[in-house]
Amino acid sequence: MRESSGDDFTALGDLAGGRLAVLVIAVGLLAPRIGQPESYHHFADTRGWLGIPRFGDVVSNLPFAVIGVWGLSFLAGDVGRRAFVDPRERYAYVLVFFGLLLTAFGSGYYHMVPDNARLVWDRLPMTIVFMALVGAMIGERISVRLELWLLPFLLLLGAGSVLQWYRSELRGAGDLRLYAGVQLYALLVLLVALSLPPRYTRSSDLAVVASFYVLAKVLETGDRVVFSVGQLVSGHTLKHLAAAAAGYWILRMLRKRTPISLET
Repeated sequence: MRESSGDDFTALGDLAGGRLAVLVIAVGLLAPRIGQPESYHHFADTRGWLGIPRFGDVVSNLPFAVIGVWGLSFLAGDVGRRAFVDPRERYAYVLVFFGLLLTAFGSGYYHMVPDNARLVWDRLPMTIVFMALVGAMIGERISVRLELWLLPFLLLLGAGSVLQWYRSELRGAGDLRLYAGVQLYALLVLLVALSLPPRYTRSSDLAVVASFYVLAKVLETGDRVVFSVGQLVSGHTLKHLAAAAAGYWILRMLRKRTPISLET
């Protein structure tokens, strides 16, 4: 089985524990404080239906639950257990799909009555997904042993960024820099991973996952613009679907890829 050498740990310094992380943190600290305007909670589509307030933004979270359960079921089965060179690699992906399942509930809960207190429960599950995926990339491209060592710290960093933001809001000086930095870091690690030797086929699927994430952010920003076109669906509703598509593509990758080589 392939395990990391000294050069691998040097590579990790650039990827997860060193220059890239320091760069993102430094940019975040040097950037002006990013407050969250109250208007963030004022989404374009406020229509209710079937007794569900803000129906579009609430119900569009269902795909997260479907993909989360689907992914967990795959990983629990014989095919899923045999899909990894090292069985321990599966742990991070269990967290990815568990995070997607929690996102369905957290985001749905938030969108029924949007406010900062409920937004915490929307963002916490998403950080599980982001940081678990970072851990998976470390395990597959660098070292499984190092992934298992870093994964708890990554999860704490993600959750801490949300709690730090909410605490800053309670003090009247909301600051999103750390939370935004965690998201940027996860995206950059995903892209940098493409340059490292893969253990499995279908590495290009990671670029598709990143593209869906970028599309989701664009749709989120264009919430009202999208909704103004016929008032059929809002950008935020489509954002949920694009983000869920990223989760589906991760599952699709796991189901279709094969090990490139096994070193003993």
